[in-house]
Formats: sequence, structure tokens, C-alpha cells
Amino acid sequence: MKLEVGSSVIEIMDGDITEQETDAIVNAANTALVLGAGVAGAIRTKGGPSIQAECNQIGGTFVGGAVITGAGNLKTRHVIHAVGPRMGEGDEDAKLKNATANSLKVADEYGLKSLTFPAISTGIFGFPIERCAAIMLGTTRDHLAGETGIERVVFCLWGSEAYGVFQAEIQRLPGD
Repeated sequence: MKLEVGSSVIEIMDGDITEQETDAIVNAANTALVLGAGVAGAIRTKGGPSIQAECNQIGGTFVGGAVITGAGNLKTRHVIHAVGPRMGEGDEDAKLKNATANSLKVADEYGLKSLTFPAISTGIFGFPIERCAAIMLGTTRDHLAGETGIERVVFCLWGSEAYGVFQAEIQRLPGD
């Protein structure tokens, strides 16, 4: 499923984010940038140790922040590490919006034309998938409606349930 926004497109798909060939994939990171479980663990396993080594050099970032590294052995060129909120820490919606917006800003700063997001914070951080879909898709749509070099943003979801939630939300968004 696709939504056109200006000269850009937002796509949703069910699949494995580590197999994406966009210019960057987004890692659902923690503040220490330690590649543990979930999306981060898959990135560490398939991408190899160089990604964690670069994260260690950066040292971490804040909740809502995003930083970029190389992609090691992955098919993509870069990994953008975005730190989403843990449920219960307060101001979660704004923090997820910032993590999404900052990832898109990093992509623009590096001249990237395409990137792939997971559903940030919906795993062990406990963020509700419905709220995640509304915030991440809305923030991405708003970014693409402004001045950007990004041509394609993919939301790669794990499983039909998550895909269904994002599919329903993307159908509610106005396109161009």
C-alpha cells in the first residue's frame, strides 16, 4: 500500500527490515545505543560487529534523538538509530514524534533518498501499535509535504497484525 505526498511516497509492507535495500534502515534503539533484542538484535546479527562499534564511538543519544552509522554487512548503506519512548516514562507521544522527525532530518542531512522504519517502541518498550501508526505516519507525511530530498519512506512491519494497523492508518491520511 502506498500514499503519494508531493513528489515522495510512503509505503507499508510486512517483512524483515534487515533485508531492505533503501539508503538507510531505522533501528528502534535505546539511549545507550546497545544493539540488544528485537529489531536491534536482528541488525546486530545480520550487520556484524562494525555497527555496534560505531554506536560505541557515538556513545548514546537522548529519547527522541536519532544518530547514523554505517550498515556493516546489511543490504542498506546506513542505519539510523532512533530512540523511542518506553511506556510509562511520560510524554511518550511527543518523544515518538521526535524520534521519527529526527530520523527524517538525519536522512535529509546525509542526502539519503529512501529509508525504512520499523514500528518504533512497540516491542519491549510497550508503546501501543495504533498510537505508533498514527504518530509515525502523520509525522512522516508532514515531513514529506515540506522541503525534503527524501523520495521514498517504507514502514516495514513484522506480522499481519501490525501491517493491518498501519494499513488502516495510512488510508486515513490525506495524500497529494
